[in-house]
Amino acid sequence: MRPEVVVVGSANVDLVLPVQRIPRPGETVLAGVMSRGPGGKGANQAVASARAGARTAMVVAVGADDGGALLRDALGGSGVDLSLATTSDAPTGTAIITVEESGENSIVVAPGANGELTLSADALAAIGQAKIVLSQLEIPFSTVRAAAEASMYFILNAAPAADLSDELLAEVDLLVVNETEAEAIGGPDRSALLKKVPAAIVTLGGEGAVILTRDADEIAVSGVPVEVVDTTAAGDTFCGVLAAALASVLPAASANDSITGSDLTNAVRRANVAASLSVQAAGAISSVPHGDAIDARYAEVYL
Repeated sequence: MRPEVVVVGSANVDLVLPVQRIPRPGETVLAGVMSRGPGGKGANQAVASARAGARTAMVVAVGADDGGALLRDALGGSGVDLSLATTSDAPTGTAIITVEESGENSIVVAPGANGELTLSADALAAIGQAKIVLSQLEIPFSTVRAAAEASMYFILNAAPAADLSDELLAEVDLLVVNETEAEAIGGPDRSALLKKVPAAIVTLGGEGAVILTRDADEIAVSGVPVEVVDTTAAGDTFCGVLAAALASVLPAASANDSITGSDLTNAVRRANVAASLSVQAAGAISSVPHGDAIDARYAEVYL
C-alpha cells in the first residue's frame, strides 16, 4: 500500500553523554554512563509519523555496519517502510549528544552515509505519490531539493540552521523552524519568512509555536507545560506528528490548497502535545510517543 508520508532524511547512531552541564569552549567535563541508540533527525521524524498513525516510508542511507542494522531494526520495528532504504559504503552516521541535568542538549553529527543519500527512480515515484513529503538538512541539499521538486506537498524542517537558496525555498510548501533557524533564513523579523515560503511554523520550545501564512494573521499555539527530562528529538517528534496529522486530512495526493488554516492549527496542537510527551523521556526514538498517548493527552489539553 502506498505511503501517505515519505520522509527523506538522515539516520544516526546516537552516543548520549549525561553531564551536569554542557561544556564551554575549551572546557572538559566528566559524563555519566554513555548510552547508544538509534536516532537522526530523519529517522526520528519517520518514527514519529508512523507511531502517530500515518503509513510512512523513509528514503535513507545507512552503512553496512552494526549501526545500520540497529537503525533498520528500530525503524522497521516502529512500522516505517524501508523498501526505499539503501546501504552505503560509508559508515552509518553518528551523533554525539551531551544532555545536561536541565534536559537541554548539545549535538555534533558526523554524517557518514547520510552524505551519500540520493534519490532513485523508485524513491522519486514514491515521493510523487505521497500526500506529504518531509525532509531536513542532515542530508545533501541537492537531495532535499530533488525531493521538494517531486512532491505534491513538501515540508522542510530547516535544521540544522543554514543559509538556504531561494531556489530551494521556492519549492517549500511549509517551513518548520525554531527561532535560531528562522533568523538564519529570514532575519530577526520572523514575518519575513513569508517572502520566501507560503507558510511557516516557528517552534518556541515549551512556549508552543507560531503559525505564519500569507493569507491570515499570525496564530499562536500555546505550549504544554511539563517536567523536562531530555529535549533530544522533541523537534523531530513535532515534525513527524505534524506531517501525519496533515496527511490525515488529505483524501489523496493533491494540491496544497486542500489543507485549511484550521487543519494546520489542529495539526500543530497535536504536534505540540507529542513533543511535550517526548521531552518527558530520555533518548531519541525511544522517547517518541505512540498515537494513543497523543490522543489521550490532546483530549486533556485541547478538548
